[in-house]
Amino acid sequence: MKAFLLTAGLGTRLHPITLTLPKCLVPIAGKPLINWWFESMQKAGVTEVLINLHHLPDMVMAHVNALDTPIKVEFSYEPVLLGSAGTLRANKNFVADQKAFFIIYADNLTNTSLSNLYNFHASQPHDFTMALFETNNPTGCGIVSLNNDFTVTHFEEKPANPASNLANAGLYVASPTVIDLMDSAKTPADIGFDLLPLLVGKMSGFKINDYLIDIGTHKNLEKARQDWPLLIS
Repeated sequence: MKAFLLTAGLGTRLHPITLTLPKCLVPIAGKPLINWWFESMQKAGVTEVLINLHHLPDMVMAHVNALDTPIKVEFSYEPVLLGSAGTLRANKNFVADQKAFFIIYADNLTNTSLSNLYNFHASQPHDFTMALFETNNPTGCGIVSLNNDFTVTHFEEKPANPASNLANAGLYVASPTVIDLMDSAKTPADIGFDLLPLLVGKMSGFKINDYLIDIGTHKNLEKARQDWPLLIS
């Protein structure tokens, strides 16, 4: 099983921390954030991961190469950011032999089971599954509506008038065929703006009830540092 672990963002909302430290290496409960993702991927049976790089790439590579992990790692350096969907498109051969693969935004922290997400995806008729969570800030998220068959019937990024409080969790399972749906000429390309709208009516939504937080702001980072030790104890 393979995964994309997206780590290339600049982390500007976490300045000054991320001026000298990539966001994926910010420590939480004694370990860099990326370490928690490696533990989660290993539990789910991921054997290979592609990590995209841009900001302070040498630091990320050195850290990951020093990890004691059975997961085989491939790096993809982006001199110019390709966007989350652009990374998938540029590296589609990495997953060409897969029935399905994970797409993970590395700046999130969650204790949800990746295996449960994958198994749900395997039970659904669609080639793409989006993990969802209930948000208190729907105007700041990608918001979906689901029907009774767990099919996403509506998606809108940061809507002024949200249709629900079910939000995109930045965690997906996909089949390789979805990569070719995007406009090949658009760069950078974003999953939320350039791929998910194409999949409305053709993707499933999996609601997670576990802990999930985007550590991309100082407020959320401090909250994660308070919450996470209690969740893993």
